[in-house]
Amino acid sequence: MTQPLALVLYEQLLPGTQLVNRLQDLKYRVQALTDSGALVATARQEKPMIVLADLVSSRGSISQAIAELRSSADTKHIPVIAFFSEQGAAAADAARQAGALVVSDTAILNHLPQFLDQALNVE
Repeated sequence: MTQPLALVLYEQLLPGTQLVNRLQDLKYRVQALTDSGALVATARQEKPMIVLADLVSSRGSISQAIAELRSSADTKHIPVIAFFSEQGAAAADAARQAGALVVSDTAILNHLPQFLDQALNVE
């Protein structure tokens, strides 16, 4: 059986690498990205089951990348979980408006399986 793919967009080593490790423990294949500009193209090409994105970025607007992902016909079905530390709290509302499930970095690390279930729940 093929393992589902998760794209993880992050710049900060923590919690990014911890999240990658936890996803691998949950039997996901993980592809890490550091450039928000590559998110949509990578999602189109790789067809992930889910995208997880750290809202803290020095390279561009993560909320804008999420909005692009959610508005594109061929990627709008991909659930997105955006996570933030105190530094990224201001971007949380924009990510929510773009269509992401938004949680703190502490919460996602402590409750990853539950957030995955919530994001992947087909309505």
